[in-house]
Amino acid sequence: MKSQKIILLLGIGILVTFNFSTQAADKTASPSLSILRSVPLAELPGKAAALVAAANKDSQIQTAVDVVKSAIGLNPAAAPAVVGSIAAGTPEVAAVAAATAAGLLPKQAALLAQTAAAAAPKQAGKIVEAVCRTVPDAYKAVAEAVAAVVPGASKEILAGVAAAIPSLKDAINNALAIYKGASPSVNAVLAQVATASSPVTLAAGAPHISPTPAPPYVPPPVSTTTLQPGDSGQVPSGGRNYSSPATP
Repeated sequence: MKSQKIILLLGIGILVTFNFSTQAADKTASPSLSILRSVPLAELPGKAAALVAAANKDSQIQTAVDVVKSAIGLNPAAAPAVVGSIAAGTPEVAAVAAATAAGLLPKQAALLAQTAAAAAPKQAGKIVEAVCRTVPDAYKAVAEAVAAVVPGASKEILAGVAAAIPSLKDAINNALAIYKGASPSVNAVLAQVATASSPVTLAAGAPHISPTPAPPYVPPPVSTTTLQPGDSGQVPSGGRNYSSPATP
């Protein structure tokens, strides 16, 4: 009986501790997460956009971050739809939403930036900058994906790349100078930037320098034998037995 009471008390203690931990976790969880948990997954993008749009201006950016993190935590597959819905409902936070999602799903950075830009085309440059800051290795894919849906924003897109990755700024400006104010091609400019940024770049017309040749090959010396005219075949040991010249 005594052992049963001890086991019962231990069980009650574990249950109380679990309930206390659960309540504490609920209190520290994002309010957005609690709300989004209550809606069907199919309604997640729409509800996420509504939460961001309803937030006051002072907390709208932080709300967008919390909502995107919560929504992706519940359903990662819905990330593009969530970002697109938020960008369409509140264009001012499109860049924040896309960058937050890209930080959680870096392999989808280009798709997320493209979805946000398609929903908020006037924010194309800011979206590219924010996503490229978060996933700098994907800058080319991000810029080209956004240019595909907002072709008229090529200057803003390239400016976004330059702002996010300062090491590319000079190369981008040099490539843009060729266009003399005309609308540049994002793909062409980034291709030039990639070439200019390669470790070894030969200028056009630069002289070709051959590698330093190795010392010339010198064959090993061989013994030579002087042969008289008319001599042929094998020479017998002791030399040939020529007749002595006739005495006059």
